[in-house]
This record gives sequence, C-alpha cells and structure tokens, in this order.
Amino acid sequence: MRAFQYERAADWRSAINAFQQAGGASYVLGGTTLIDLMKLDVMRPSRVIDIAPLMTDSAMSGIQADANGLRLGAFASMAQVADHPDVIATYPVIAQSLQLAASAQIRNMALLGGNVLQRTRCTYFRDTSYANCNKRNPGSGCAALDGINRSHAVLGTSPNCIATYAGDFAQALIALDAQTEIMGKSGTRKIAFSKLHVQPGDTPNVEHALQSGDMITGFTIAAAPWTRRSLYLKIRDRQSYEFALASAAVALDLDGGTTIRQARIALGGVATTPWRAYPTLKPN
Repeated sequence: MRAFQYERAADWRSAINAFQQAGGASYVLGGTTLIDLMKLDVMRPSRVIDIAPLMTDSAMSGIQADANGLRLGAFASMAQVADHPDVIATYPVIAQSLQLAASAQIRNMALLGGNVLQRTRCTYFRDTSYANCNKRNPGSGCAALDGINRSHAVLGTSPNCIATYAGDFAQALIALDAQTEIMGKSGTRKIAFSKLHVQPGDTPNVEHALQSGDMITGFTIAAAPWTRRSLYLKIRDRQSYEFALASAAVALDLDGGTTIRQARIALGGVATTPWRAYPTLKPN
C-alpha cells in the first residue's frame, strides 16, 4: 500500500471541500472495497477522507418504510437492510440481493452507498502485472478481450472494456426504478438510479455520473404493488461468498392477479453496468 494523507471529516461540507482540494482523493467508511484495492496497488488515492462522523445523521444511515415507499440511507449496512422486517415483507428483492452478497462479516461492515460503487472483479483490472487495462491505465488496451473471459460481460461492452459490474443490490434498485440522492458542492440533488452508472464506451475509467466530491446519501423507492411480488435469483460457482455468473432481479406488475402487465427485470453478472431488461410480453 502506498503512502497517503488521512483526514477525518467533521461534516459533509468539510468532506466535500477536502475531496475537491486534493487530486485523487477517496472517501472511506466501510472500506471493504477501497482498502482491498489499495493493498493491491490498483487504487492509489493521495488523500483518504474518513466520513464516519456523518453516520450520526439518521438521514444518512436510517431505514424508513411507509405507505409512500422506502428510503434507505447510504450509510446503512447491507446486513441492517437485509434483516429489516419491512424490507423483507414489502421489498423482498432488495433483502434477497443483499443476503446473497459477500459474507456475513462483510455485510456487517459494507454500506449501501459504497456497495453500488464497488469496482469490477475483473482479474486483469485487479492484477497490476497486466499493464493493459483501460480502467486502470486509460488508453493501454484491454487484456480481457483475448484472455480468460468466462465471467466477463456480454451486454454494454465496447472494444475498450468487457469488465462485468460485480454487485447484486444494484440490480434490485434498477428493477424497482429507484432514485439516488446525492450531496455535492451545490447542495442536494436526485437522479434515477439507472443514470448513475456509465457504460465503458471509449472511457472505461469513467464508471459513474458523480461529480468531484459528490457523496451518495440515500436511495428511495416508490411504493407499488409489484415490490412485494419480487425476488432475486443468483447463479454462481459456489453457494457462498461468490459473485454472480448470472443473476436476475424480477418484480411483477399483475393485472387482476393472473395476468402479467409488466415484468420488471434487471440482469447481473452479464453486463458492464447494472442492466435493466425490457421484455415484450405477447398474448397467447
């Protein structure tokens, strides 16, 4: 791990200011992705800004469910949300996507905001002995194109990158048309979760639509009948602590309880970003 400057933020404004003042800064809280990648020398932040003090804000870490919908604070842990009775009963696809991710220890540490921004598990990205990785070294090429690519993406790819988005929770969010709350230098804003991640195109190193210093503060999902009729299915090489070869988050909008009006489907393990599929249902 390379040397870096450590700073503990007192509040969100000081965190954003510190981020913008340093070239190549990173926020840290759960640290389950960042610390791993720093140890591998894949990520080399010059300044690491600890935002743990912000966890005392209930809006950042709380879970709120009512008749209008669900709000998940970005600092809520994966375990907290997966075990929450309202989430299990009314938004099962969310609970299942989190229960099937990582290990119990990591779910206790990892937080929702960091989870949706986790980096790819592509071997060629995580192993710095491969110089040609456009995510790590823009313009260097993509070793995966001619390498071992069984677990790489087939949707949303480009000639510059076929790395798969690794997460599970994001598929549940995109299937349910979640909104993302963001805090930035100009205040708060909200964008559709489907607009958060960016396909590689010519710039695989640009993975999301966040601006410098932006911080995800929460996710909101509107209440709807199909949130209860939802599930997450994950196929993997082993049944514990493994990333998806293929996964699907599904929520059904039924007409009269028997006819499917819309099937909300998001695919994981096969695309460069969380991938919403739009099937066309034909009558028999």
